[in-house]
Amino acid sequence: MVVDTLRTAVREALRLAPWGLLFFLLAGCSRSEPFEVRLAELQERKLWRADVETFAPDEYRGYRSQLRRAKDALIDTEKKFVWFRDYDALALQFKQVISRGDEIEVAIVESREKQKSGIVARLAAQRDKIDRLDTLTTLISVGRSSREFLAKAELLTDEAEALAGREKYPEAEERIKRATTFLQIAKEVITPALKRFVDQEQISFWRRKVDETIRESQVRGGYAIVVSKVDRQLYLYKAGRLVKTFDVGLGSRSISDKLCAGDKATPEGKYRITKKLAQSRYYKALLINYPNDEDRRQFAQAKRRGAISRRAGIGGLIEIHGGGKDGQTYGCVSLDDHHMAELYALADVDTPVTIVGARDYENSVTQALKGL
Repeated sequence: MVVDTLRTAVREALRLAPWGLLFFLLAGCSRSEPFEVRLAELQERKLWRADVETFAPDEYRGYRSQLRRAKDALIDTEKKFVWFRDYDALALQFKQVISRGDEIEVAIVESREKQKSGIVARLAAQRDKIDRLDTLTTLISVGRSSREFLAKAELLTDEAEALAGREKYPEAEERIKRATTFLQIAKEVITPALKRFVDQEQISFWRRKVDETIRESQVRGGYAIVVSKVDRQLYLYKAGRLVKTFDVGLGSRSISDKLCAGDKATPEGKYRITKKLAQSRYYKALLINYPNDEDRRQFAQAKRRGAISRRAGIGGLIEIHGGGKDGQTYGCVSLDDHHMAELYALADVDTPVTIVGARDYENSVTQALKGL
C-alpha cells in the first residue's frame, strides 16, 4: 500500500512538473525532528543539576532507560527517507519521557523537603545533647578529655549545619553521624562520675545532713550555711528559714568528695566556722574546720584501700572566701566580693556549714541527663 501511495505521489508530481515536483520534494525535506526532543534534552540537564541521583535515584534510572529508548527511536527514524519518518509517534514517545521527568522533579522537591526537615530535626536534637553535656561538664568540672570530645562534636555539628544550608544533605548526614560518635564517647567519659548525683540513696544521705543543719538553725535561732555543689549555690538560713542564696565557685574537681591535700576537690560534710578573716588573699574569708573526725576516718580508709598515696596528706585551710564565683578554687567555696561582704557580716564563729553534692533528687545533673 505504501508503494502504491508513493507511485501515485510521483505521478502527481510529474504532472505538475517541473515546479510542482520541486515544491513536492522541498515540502518533504522541510520536516524536522519534534521540538519535544529538545525539551527532553533540556529536562535531562535540569534533573542532573538538581542532583537527581541523590534525591530520586530509582526513578531516575527508569527515566534514563525510557529516554535512551526514545533516543534510539530518534536515530532509527533519522535513518529513514524523509517521507517515511513517523515524527508523530516519535513526538509522543518523547512526551512520555518528559511527563516522567516532570514527575521526578516533583519527587526531588519532596525528597529535598523530607531530607531537610529530617536534618533540621537531627541538628536540633544534636544541639540539645551538646548543650546538656556542656552543662554537665561545667557543673561538675570533668576532665579535659571529655571537653575535647564535646568540642569535636560541636565542630562537626557546625559543619553539618553549614552543609545543610547549602542543601548538601548526604554530607551533612555524615558529619552528624561522626558528631554523634564523639558525643557518645564524651557521655561515656562523664557518666561514671555522675553516679553519685543520680543515686537515690546518696542523695537521701545528703538531704538528711541538710535537714539536720536547717533544724539546728531553727532550734538555735541563728544562721546556718548549706552549699550544694551540683547547683553551685550557697543557701543561708536563719531560724530555719531560707533568707539568702548566693552563686559560688568550687574546687576544679568539685564532682568528687575531698580525699587528700592537692586533689582540688571541695569537701563534703558538716562543718563549722572556726575563724573570720577580715583580710585574706581572696578578700574576706570564713575558715571551716576541715578536716573533721569524719574526714580523717575517710582519709585513713582511702589510704588502706590504695585510693590515695601513702605519702599524701589530708590537707586543710578550706574557706568560704571572696574572689569571684566564676573561678575554680583549690577546694574552697568562693563568692563575688560584694556577696562575701554580706555573708561575712552575718555569719559568726561556730555557724554550721554543711556541704553536699546535691540537695534534691531532681537536680542539675538529672535534668541535663534527660534525653541523652
